[in-house]
Amino acid sequence: MGSVKDLPYWQVNVPENERTEECPEFLRSLSVKDIGIIGTPDSEYTVSTWPEVQQIVAENRLGSFRRIPSDLRRYLEYTWKLKRDYGSVMNFVLTQRLHWEAPVKPRGKPFEFEDDIKILWNDWPYGIDERIVHLVVWTKFELPEDPVTTDLTDEARAEIDAYVQKTFGSRIPKDRNWRSLKSVQAVEHFHVMLFDPDPKFVEEITHGDVPSCRKV
Repeated sequence: MGSVKDLPYWQVNVPENERTEECPEFLRSLSVKDIGIIGTPDSEYTVSTWPEVQQIVAENRLGSFRRIPSDLRRYLEYTWKLKRDYGSVMNFVLTQRLHWEAPVKPRGKPFEFEDDIKILWNDWPYGIDERIVHLVVWTKFELPEDPVTTDLTDEARAEIDAYVQKTFGSRIPKDRNWRSLKSVQAVEHFHVMLFDPDPKFVEEITHGDVPSCRKV
């Protein structure tokens, strides 16, 4: 029997009796980065610790986040099915997760009304310490960015910091990621990672939301 290194990338982390000779459609046309992750055994993956996550966020190196190889495979299959069944990931997020109508329009100014904001679990979190809760704050209003750096403007960043402090800071320490992490470009959102928070608090602010990765 050959080693795992001899396997095509799409056969890695797959039981021998479930491997396919042909690459599944959802794993075709991947980036070099994703092929490298998919082709890595889970046993060789090391999850990021809380200090490492804090450093990545502080240095705005969001591209450094990775998913556990088998989780990335499941994520790619899941999003491929969403595009097939809903036309796009955006359509799924709007109709099934946010229950917002397109085009999305805010009722007021940024962070003025609660119904312009929805806090949900990140459906497919990164390969990080399992005690870290990864949430996504979706907004109906825009989060302005600098046209040169594509990073948040200082004003937007200050507004987010104030909201995060108000919503999370009084209960637990907070950290937040920048807009450049967005994967659903048509719906504004930012990410909040919490270390070992009270499950009841998380259930309260997400209104009992359950991430998609736990449903499949």
